[in-house]
Amino acid sequence: MSMELAKITSKGQITLPIEIRRRLRLKDGDKVAFIEMGSQIVVANPIAIAIKDVQEAFAGEAERLELKDEEDVVSLVKEVRRNRKAKQRADRA
Repeated sequence: MSMELAKITSKGQITLPIEIRRRLRLKDGDKVAFIEMGSQIVVANPIAIAIKDVQEAFAGEAERLELKDEEDVVSLVKEVRRNRKAKQRADRA
């Protein structure tokens, strides 16, 4: 475990140390999340959290849909697009 320090300005602003920005893969203009975990506040990259949440939400879906490789995924996308277009045509009629 490492520790980095940052000074708070009179406006309540801080500059995240470069090493922390690198570890969180943050760029100029990105947002950070402050998460309360017990008695600690954790600084996190909200994009990384969202990606992790999506991955967890879709866990097991490839197996459920019997998607074994990229070709299966492409076929599924084409099928969904065909169905969507057919539904749009039916809705217009």
